Amino acid sequence: MPPPPTMQTTSPPTPSTQATQTSQMVQVKSGSQSLPANMIPVTKRNPKDYIFGKVIGEGSYSTVYLAKDIHTNREHAIKVCEKQQIIREKKREQVRREKDALNILSNSGSSLFVKLYCTFQDAERLYFVMSYAKNGDLLPYINKVGSFDAACTRFYSGEILRALEHLHDLNIMHRDLKPENILLDHNMHIKVADFGCSKILEQPDAVDNSILNKDNPRQRSNSFVGTAQYVSPELLTEKTISPSSDLWALGCIIYQMIAGLPPFRSRSEYMLFKKILNLDYVYPDGFNADAKDLVQKLLVLDPNERLGTKDNQRYTSIRSHPFYNGLDFDTLHVTIPPPIYPYLPGNSEGQELRSQYRVPDNLEPGLDDKQLTRLLGLDGQSSSTTTPAPVPRPRKRSGILHMNDEEKQHQLHQQKCNSKWHSLVEGNLIVKQGLVDKRKGLFARRRMLMLTMGPHLYYADPVTMTLKGEIPWSPQLRVEPKNFRIFFVHTPNRTYYLEDPEGFALEWCKAIEEMRVNTYGVSPTTCT
Repeated sequence: MPPPPTMQTTSPPTPSTQATQTSQMVQVKSGSQSLPANMIPVTKRNPKDYIFGKVIGEGSYSTVYLAKDIHTNREHAIKVCEKQQIIREKKREQVRREKDALNILSNSGSSLFVKLYCTFQDAERLYFVMSYAKNGDLLPYINKVGSFDAACTRFYSGEILRALEHLHDLNIMHRDLKPENILLDHNMHIKVADFGCSKILEQPDAVDNSILNKDNPRQRSNSFVGTAQYVSPELLTEKTISPSSDLWALGCIIYQMIAGLPPFRSRSEYMLFKKILNLDYVYPDGFNADAKDLVQKLLVLDPNERLGTKDNQRYTSIRSHPFYNGLDFDTLHVTIPPPIYPYLPGNSEGQELRSQYRVPDNLEPGLDDKQLTRLLGLDGQSSSTTTPAPVPRPRKRSGILHMNDEEKQHQLHQQKCNSKWHSLVEGNLIVKQGLVDKRKGLFARRRMLMLTMGPHLYYADPVTMTLKGEIPWSPQLRVEPKNFRIFFVHTPNRTYYLEDPEGFALEWCKAIEEMRVNTYGVSPTTCT
């Protein structure tokens, strides 16, 4: 078998001289017969027509590459499927479903879905040449900022709803709708992808019974399609399945955008399914009231009672829900999406906190009193929507960063003998530690935060005494105090929201910034 393409290669996979067509291989037509009329005809394409670049996605039997068409210089996402792996995993039907659904959608003219430009094959592989969504999928954006505000949730769930309207008008069920399958183009508009679990209904009122296996209940209970956290209850119980299953997934996605996590979560798949079947989930403090009402009307056990299922034209009952007041669904495709900024939703204990954090070129590095005054808005030019709090009196500084090596070794020996946290910090000297509430969206967990030499920012469960994670360091790391208690730690891929219950957020900011400057010495704008 020829080797697969590698990242940053300028050579495509080596094609065989002649495509092998046997009953064991998944057959996909090549050429331009399935292309929309407004596309440039492509005939007899092969891997040598493309320059293969980096890997942008991987699956059990396929790899997706960013590639450039050597004839048009257009960038594409090319999904390369290994035929033998498809056969081994019994995924031939899944590949066929995806191709059929993409062909229908590509001919429909909608911009809400990835387009299939052409397919071709050789003896070893299948190739799907699709549109490239430059900004990746939706999930990293939710993870980066913790949760979306109402405006972002309204816009992106509105675009997803429009995509479902179009999809269901074509009698296609997606059946695996989730943030990872919602891609974002160069303008940050959505493109729904991954139709391997889709179902094309021959009749508008047709149902999907393909997963039923009455002779083997044990096998039947494990043979669902889709992703566990977003799967609808009727799919688990194998009752009649309809497009309403996609509306259930929409409800899960809206919940996740607002709260930061999916509604149904468990460490075991069995317990997760049990929660879904029992509608066992909660709304955390601070959940948007209108969004809560909408989600409650979508996450209904009876698929026939979900909001939208009785609509005759579009999903008018969902469009007219109060959560979408003021949203013009018909112009979303030409509307500039709201920016996705770090955002900590408000709850009963405090108001929402926002950040439009950018590092301006003309600011000095560091976090001295002058910089704290600017960040907290005491100079009259606040960068936050919150009212700044007065600066608390700092505690006595440890001065560990200014110790010589002998003094540091002595401190490390004392830490090893006396600190119960020493085993969790990989032998690094702890500079500052304290309990914080680590927030993600509307959820919070109490953690022991430890700033150490290295540098490192560890956080551990104070009850189980287990290390839970580490905030990654880089020259681009920045702290942003919001008030007495709350401070943000911005990293390139995520913003961490931390709350010091004792009200010493500024001390944390000073210690972290001092460590950053001591380690890297320069601000991100001048770092090489």
